[in-house]
Amino acid sequence: MSSYLITCTPAHGHVVPLLQIARHLVSRGDEVSFLTSSRYADRVTAAGARFVPLPAGADVDLDDADGAFPERAGLTGPAALRFDMSNLFIRPGAAQLEAIRGELAMHHVDVILTEPLFIGGALLQLLPREDRPPVVVLGIFPLGARSKDAAPFGLGVTPLPGPLGRVRNALLRTVAEHAIFGGVQREADAMARRETGRGLGGFVLDWAGRADAYVQFTVPSFEYPRSDLPDTVHFAGPLPAPRSDVALPSWWADVEHASTVVHVTQGTIANSDLGQVILPTITALADSDALVVVSTGGRPVDALPAGLPQNVRVAEYLPYDRLLPLVDVLVTNGGYGGVQQALAHGVPLVVAGQTEDKVEVSARVGWSGAGVNLRASTVTSDQVGRAVARVLEDGSYRARAEAIGEQMRGSDAWTALGDVLDSLTPRRASA
Repeated sequence: MSSYLITCTPAHGHVVPLLQIARHLVSRGDEVSFLTSSRYADRVTAAGARFVPLPAGADVDLDDADGAFPERAGLTGPAALRFDMSNLFIRPGAAQLEAIRGELAMHHVDVILTEPLFIGGALLQLLPREDRPPVVVLGIFPLGARSKDAAPFGLGVTPLPGPLGRVRNALLRTVAEHAIFGGVQREADAMARRETGRGLGGFVLDWAGRADAYVQFTVPSFEYPRSDLPDTVHFAGPLPAPRSDVALPSWWADVEHASTVVHVTQGTIANSDLGQVILPTITALADSDALVVVSTGGRPVDALPAGLPQNVRVAEYLPYDRLLPLVDVLVTNGGYGGVQQALAHGVPLVVAGQTEDKVEVSARVGWSGAGVNLRASTVTSDQVGRAVARVLEDGSYRARAEAIGEQMRGSDAWTALGDVLDSLTPRRASA
């Protein structure tokens, strides 16, 4: 039996996959503690882990960032990215590190498991190895390891092969690190020096690639090739999709008998404005033969206007394990988990996401050939209509999605994660 401390930024999209990992580790007999917001205490306990609260200085409600920081509303582009990196992720880092140190002082921990935006983990891994447990990053977002073959993370720029691409990447990296995020980087380095006596050792968004191990929950075919990928990075395949207990809607038979099914969703968090993706998709396909299946992600069904077209079916939640095998195209704002679930079923995509990590997810969908990247967060019905038609008519999108899906179905995330953890915990490996 080994002892793990999971540390997680207090956001739904971060906590949910890490809770899945916690449940798995508990099921194999490990002791698991979980450091995050008190808002998730009950869910952590239900997963079988010991809940550890973040201190007030690190307990920022990322699910309502505009409520926590009213000045954030209306920011777009680089200004929004800088604000989020500074206020949502970097500034809580010192308090996060303090909480980790408190746990290490009171409890034995074999390995610390964290996610790429938990900056307390970046600070911890700066300490001498003899003064801390190994730090393992859980890659629940697109891979952020620095590479001469890839543009800086966060720009949504796809690879350009050859020497020209490497020159472009180097220029973009200079602009990103010293211009776009220069102030953010200086703030992060200053905090690191105050807390650990040394700077971060590189760009703040690249820190996960410098951790003791980086378990990326996808397959190589859904990531950019990197000739200089650190040997600490391990592709595990996607986290297994949990079996859904969502009840089937009364209209489910319509899905089973439809010749073409287009599913559209904006996920469970970025769905306050259904006019970004869902309503344009409904309008675009109103006169088509496709059945348009909408998930509001928990918002009331009546958040959509009355009098929807006859080919539209709506539910707050849908059982993806039952739905995705019947879907011909998924239209989404690019949540990493949902995109990977679709690809695991060989479903091609139309993606419209340019915020947070979604810009990188969307870029990978377009680059991989498994779908169309609309390169916007709010789209028009004309844009969606053309993209859906393109994906339905051009079989290469389905073929590419199925090829990635085959690789995903051949992976075993739990075995890959276990191999990495066991290599770092000799006590368990020899037990």
